[in-house]
Amino acid sequence: MTSEHTKMKDRRRRYLHNIPVAEARRRFLDREWSQSGEEIIAVTESVGRVTFRAVFARASSPHYHAAAMDGVAVRAIDTAGASETSPRRLQLGEAAVQVDTGNALPQGYDAVIMAEDLLELENEVEINAPVAPWQHVRPIGEDIVATEMLLPAGHQIRGMDAGAMLAGGLTSVAVRCRPRVAVIPTGNELVEPGEEPLPGEIIEFNSTVFASMVEEWGGSAVRTGIVRDDYFLIRQAVSDAADLCDVVLVNAGSSAGRRDYTADVVAELGEVLVHGVAVRPGKPVILGIVRGKPVIGVPGYPVSAVVALELFLKPLLFRLQGLPEPKRLILPAVFSRQVTSPLSAEEWIRVKVGRVNGRYVATPLARGSGIITSLVRADGIVRISQQKEGLTAGEQVEVELLRPSEEIDRSLVCIGSHDIALDLLGDLLRRRNPGFSLSSAHVGSTGGLMALRRSEAHLAGVHLLDEETGQYNVPFLERFLPSLPVALITLVEREQGLMVLPGNPKKITGFADLERPDISFINRQRGAGTRILLDIRLHESGLESAAINGYGREEFTHLAVAAAVAAGSADTGLGVLAAARSMGLDFVPLAKERYDLAIPLAYLEDSAVALLLEAARSAEFKQLVQSLGGYHTEKTGELVYSTKGGA
Repeated sequence: MTSEHTKMKDRRRRYLHNIPVAEARRRFLDREWSQSGEEIIAVTESVGRVTFRAVFARASSPHYHAAAMDGVAVRAIDTAGASETSPRRLQLGEAAVQVDTGNALPQGYDAVIMAEDLLELENEVEINAPVAPWQHVRPIGEDIVATEMLLPAGHQIRGMDAGAMLAGGLTSVAVRCRPRVAVIPTGNELVEPGEEPLPGEIIEFNSTVFASMVEEWGGSAVRTGIVRDDYFLIRQAVSDAADLCDVVLVNAGSSAGRRDYTADVVAELGEVLVHGVAVRPGKPVILGIVRGKPVIGVPGYPVSAVVALELFLKPLLFRLQGLPEPKRLILPAVFSRQVTSPLSAEEWIRVKVGRVNGRYVATPLARGSGIITSLVRADGIVRISQQKEGLTAGEQVEVELLRPSEEIDRSLVCIGSHDIALDLLGDLLRRRNPGFSLSSAHVGSTGGLMALRRSEAHLAGVHLLDEETGQYNVPFLERFLPSLPVALITLVEREQGLMVLPGNPKKITGFADLERPDISFINRQRGAGTRILLDIRLHESGLESAAINGYGREEFTHLAVAAAVAAGSADTGLGVLAAARSMGLDFVPLAKERYDLAIPLAYLEDSAVALLLEAARSAEFKQLVQSLGGYHTEKTGELVYSTKGGA
């Protein structure tokens, strides 16, 4: 043994601390660890990975007008007047063209009649009812509109997400790199699986357990060979791993025995943050830093090791991927028998759970830290806090079930009018606060207010112009929500206008042109603020909606309207400049309006709502919105109205 090695042994710390779990997690997890970088992979290989940035469709789906039924394609106008008493016959190949589900609609045809509604004759079909334009037709962009956001940043990709990306014309996607985790098993007693162990030797299986946990939590495990209990060999292994990987796990050697070198190695190469945590099993854990990389000295006993990794590696890996740490399903249960627990540590009790006489009962399993089969058999974990001496028979407990589960609901539900700025806000919220998300449903402004009235949403996007007062939104809050305390916060002001093909070939300049017989229009759904704006402007101009070709044809988003115009199935539609730009359309500006968020006062103090408003008021959000064009952010984030309701 060298003199340097002897000196290292002499100054080695022979004691462990007993730091509370919460404090240990704070010291380790609250550091500024670098998140995983970016890599581009095939969409077909992306399931389970995490999006690095928001994903936008390149193509619409379907990208052509498609028959939605087997039958015949027709011109709707040719079916006018058909009835049971006065059926109409259509010549096959001329007035009617046979199509199957999914076929492209022949040029010049705008509807499909189902085969079940046809009487087939020689070279003709007979119908007994008229059809409306676009009946039984899947229009371009019915499912996906080119340029629309398919997935936000920080989203874990599922099979259906991959399908949507492929349908949207994408073959590759930017995802976060999997954090590389070095797994270093140490110990003179260890032998590789497959070798016959002699007395005093142990088959090395912990690294397999660790690697599976790393993979389950989104990392990529890099297992080294077994390293003997030699200070310099362990130091070299840790040093090499810190150069190659994002996280280093050293298994065994974390306690204070004569061959426990991990703490000294970490101290020499970097810094020890924690040595010893008040948890049973799992106390002799080491948390440190080497060359800016997190290092965990993991106890050798398998159950102790699993507890340590659950407490410290799991949240770390999810943080590196920009994801929240998932929580297990909590099941209330009755504890079956008394157990004692020391006040010096939080204890994790492995339990079996069963339903007996209509209630859940939790029964403790063997408590030894070296009994890996207790983890295999366990249905769940019951934690006994450090301030509690144990559990009594019949005591109510909370069981963390050991099964795949995602029970955290941290989504904000926004129902109401659609706006592209809302999509950007939701993406920004998630990027700035992993785990929070904005879930929006597009039902129109009045539909959003009704959802608030029924307590179905946290907030609603609204842009309703009152014809009598000329005010936006406030009169509608007083009308629809007289008893609900609510605040109105401006998200953006935006330009509304008519979207037209590049060059504006039909020379559309205003609302009056919509009555021209050569102009086809596409509208928004009833209750949408854009639809109300249109109706007000038509009334002011003395125009009749019945005279507008396409007034009854509806879409639910600005992007869908823009897609219809870009595809040529309509000459124009009312919407925002950003939607027109996204589809390469020209724009005829006609109005400036205020788009607000209506939020019940009860939710204003909610942390998720606070984070959303913080993101909305940020310079980053304003820059993102302004880059779209047609938006004004001078009033973004301003409280423009508040009522206590029923006053």
